[in-house]
Amino acid sequence: MTPVPAELVALSGERFEFNGRAGRLCGYFDAPAAANAATAAAAPLLLVHSMNAAASAAEVKPLFDHARRSRPVLALDLPGFGLSDRSDRAYTPRLMTDAVHDALDWLARRCGPQPVDVLGVSLGCEFVARAAVEAPARCRRLALVSPTGFRGSKLRYAPAGGSVGPPWLLKAFQGPGFHTGSGWGAGLFRQLTRPGVIRYFLERTWGSKAIDETLWRYCVATTRQPGAHFAPLHFLGAVLFSSDVNSLYEALSQPVWMSHGTRGDFTDYRGKHTVENRANWRIRVFQDTGALMYFEQPAAFCAELDRFLD
Repeated sequence: MTPVPAELVALSGERFEFNGRAGRLCGYFDAPAAANAATAAAAPLLLVHSMNAAASAAEVKPLFDHARRSRPVLALDLPGFGLSDRSDRAYTPRLMTDAVHDALDWLARRCGPQPVDVLGVSLGCEFVARAAVEAPARCRRLALVSPTGFRGSKLRYAPAGGSVGPPWLLKAFQGPGFHTGSGWGAGLFRQLTRPGVIRYFLERTWGSKAIDETLWRYCVATTRQPGAHFAPLHFLGAVLFSSDVNSLYEALSQPVWMSHGTRGDFTDYRGKHTVENRANWRIRVFQDTGALMYFEQPAAFCAELDRFLD
């Protein structure tokens, strides 16, 4: 495994690298040190972070630290983020979904073939949902934190396989110099990942200036790594947003626990009426929190998550 500076290690536990459909991926794994009847019966938990210019497994640190005491838990760096492969390639919903399948494969090898509980955050929920629809027997329960796709006026029911972003937008980002990190798209990424700008966007995610400072420091560090601009510019070009995501959500057969907050940029969930009356869906609104409510109300969030998973 490639040695990395300590400031780039997002989580404690075992850091590992593996290859699969989505190329070289990095993950963090841990499990209770001493097994008992409860921990032995607990399903493994896979954590999938959100998507933004500075995304990584660091976004799920409170959940990883909580879950490791009671069950096997794997937090994944999605392709193009964190310590996973950041090469110059096409970043698509298919690639991200394949990474979720790769993580499920890894957990099956490590923990046995039992179904896995999966938690996704924001846009990561779309990849989790697609993987769960494609392999329903492998995903036992799904927790969707601030999922994308429920804006009241922008529900997405297009045929499978498409994305929201217009092709010209990504092409514009990929102008001269993009592949060497010297074009205007790479320059835009550098502007968006200045420390003060990262803080600004985290404050919009929290809906408050009381952001998590450890996460902010990691975001700054991870955006300084070689190839850091490739995947985020696909995100900014909207090609990672699936055009059929509401069809995916409605096709889920597993129990689903959806949660969201009431502050910040991620508060329009008028479209949740499409799933809230389904027997397998439960929806919890955390009052006076932003999109990553488990940083702000960790005890309440983890208690409800545990009740759902157990």
